Order: sequence, then C-alpha cells, then structure tokens
Amino acid sequence: MQSTPKGLRLQIAILGKVNAGKSSFLNLMTGQNVSIVSDMAGTTTDTVEKAQELHPFGPVLWLDTAGFDDQSALAEKRMQKTMEALERADVAIVVSKTDDTADELVERVQKKNIPLIKIINREGDFAPYQKDDVLVLNACDTSKRDEIVHLVQAALLNICPDDVLAPPAMLGDLVKSGGKIVMIVPIDTEAPKGRLIMPQVQAIRDCLEHNQTVIVTKETDYAKILDDLKTPPDLVVCDSQVVKLMTDLTPRSIKCTTFSILMARMKGDLKAFVEGAKMLNDLADGDKILISESCTHHGAKDDIGTVKIPNLMTKKTGKKLIFEHIAGCALPLDLKDYRLIVQCGGCTQNRKAILSKIQAAQKAGVAITNYGVCLSALNGVLERVIEPFDTALNG
Repeated sequence: MQSTPKGLRLQIAILGKVNAGKSSFLNLMTGQNVSIVSDMAGTTTDTVEKAQELHPFGPVLWLDTAGFDDQSALAEKRMQKTMEALERADVAIVVSKTDDTADELVERVQKKNIPLIKIINREGDFAPYQKDDVLVLNACDTSKRDEIVHLVQAALLNICPDDVLAPPAMLGDLVKSGGKIVMIVPIDTEAPKGRLIMPQVQAIRDCLEHNQTVIVTKETDYAKILDDLKTPPDLVVCDSQVVKLMTDLTPRSIKCTTFSILMARMKGDLKAFVEGAKMLNDLADGDKILISESCTHHGAKDDIGTVKIPNLMTKKTGKKLIFEHIAGCALPLDLKDYRLIVQCGGCTQNRKAILSKIQAAQKAGVAITNYGVCLSALNGVLERVIEPFDTALNG
C-alpha cells in the first residue's frame, strides 16, 4: 500500500445548495482542480472524493457532494448519495452564499450530532475571517489560499472529537510494550499476489508502533511455532476462517482473537456486534439475512460473505434461510424485512460509517453483527476470542 486507506482517514463532507461554492472550496483547500466548477446549476452530480495530507490531522478524505436543492431529473438519486456521504462523515462543512445560511441543511447535520463548520462564501477581495461560529471567505480567491487553509485547520481542531484526533489502537494496547504476538495468516485468495489483506497489514503496523514483536505464520505451521517458542506469546490473532483451528491449538492460558474482531472494536461497536450474534440462536425458516460487504471486490469461489458464512449458518442452524447481499457504503433504507445483518470487517470504511450502519439497524429493530463475530459464534468459540476485551464480555 502506497497511501493511507480511506477507512483510516478523517472524512470531511462538504455540503450546501447548488452553486454555493462547494467545489471551489475543495479545489482551494487541495490546491488542485479536483471538482468541475461552473455557474451552471448541478455541476457536481455525485460525491467526489479527494484524499489529502492536512496538517495536523495527517490523511483526510474530502467528500464534495451534490447541491442540496438540486432540481434536476436525477435530484432524488443525487440527494441519496449526498445523505450517504453524510452518514460516514466525521465532520461536515456547510458552504452557503452571504444571503443564504442553508438553515435546513445545518439542522440536518446537527440532528446527526456531526461536528459542523459553517462557511459563508462571499465574493470580493478581503482577508478571510471568523465571525462568531462562521468562517467568511472567498473560495475563488487563490491568492488567499494559505490564510483560508489555516482558518479551516483551526476550526477543525476546535470541533473534532478526541477519538478522531487520537484514533484508538487496533491491538497494540492489548499487549505490553516488548510483548510478543503471533499472527496466523492464511494465504487469502482474494488478496493480490504478493500482498496481505488490509487488516493484517494494519495489525502488523500497529504492533510495530507499540514496540511489540510480531511472528507471522500460516495455519499449517502454527502448532510448530508454538512448540518452538521458548516463552508463550502474549496474544494470538488469526484470520476468522481458521478460528476453530486457532482455539483448538492454543492453550487456555494464552489469549487469542481474530483480525475481524479487532476491526469490530476499532471501526464499530464490538459489544453491539456480540449482542447481535445472539440472533443466530433464534433464526427460523424463511428469515432474511443481509450480508453487507463494504467494498465491491469480485468474490472468489470460497468468498467469506457470499459462500462461507451462508453455508455455515445454514448448516449450524438447520434452517431454510434467505440470504441477500449488498456492497457499498450504505445499507438499504428499509431494513424491516431482515432478521439479521452481517457486516464485513469494514477495512475500507471509516468508523463513522460502520457506527451509522449499527445505528440504522438498531433503529429498525434488526440485529447486526460482523463477519468475525459471526464466524466465531457459529464455530462455538465466541467467548474465547473476545476474552481480551473486557468491555464486550462484562458490559
């Protein structure tokens, strides 16, 4: 990987009415012509994503959305995309003209408890400034770019939640500095040749940042690795597809978990996913299960979401279940027909997007879990692999 994945970037949605200057603002902040700028209404038809390194936040992802009051033939679909962007936004910036404060849009953002920056995009040659809780600037004045960027940076620092400024560790906090972690990594057929899948790479990096030693092995060599170690590891982490092998071979004195469960803690709400997995014991014939995959990769013949989980769930429950699959950032608007949602690890999405899915499911009264929690529950080892996380076990 050459750059920070989108799911680990601060995601900032730029919202506003048609021709408010959203795309001009994005182009000014990035110093590039990322979005098309025109006086013609509705120029931005879909959410435009642009990655940038923005001090002191590091990697961020800008989400330039379609105009909120778009009146074109595709207005409804464009607004759906805009609201989907808002669901995964860590921060929202509402851009408006001097005589248009976009109160309705501001109210929508505030109802979702998303940190908000309000900008008035005004024509003219003047120094950008802050008045009360509003930034006043000219997004087309590139000569003032440095001043505007500094003004926006200060505003972001003022409103960003602590967990955005200092994101949680993936697993480094579970083991003391200098500790030893064994990772069981099968060669995943869906990972490009010569590469590991993203959660495995992230886990290795996180351990190194916490001054821990990482031993990586295939599942076929795990037993030998344990025998060869002079002292037992502090933690063992495996791919969910070999969780039963790991728990069978790992002494009870050694804590163990899976990469997907680590992702559930870092990206979502592990306790909610564990609670949702209880629905596996109550499924009945005809129940509909939604498998939610964040990315749109082409699944292999033994794909975990389309093949392995449905097959194992059907076998373990003995029920005639109906499986539906969806790929992308958002869940369907109507969830009432589903009994259970199984979310992927979410390695390509940010934490806000996964939390939004959990909230949508809970609001609809539908149980939700994730791949790793689901597979561990179906293999009868869930309690074992969440032992490292006291909050998930004890509330």
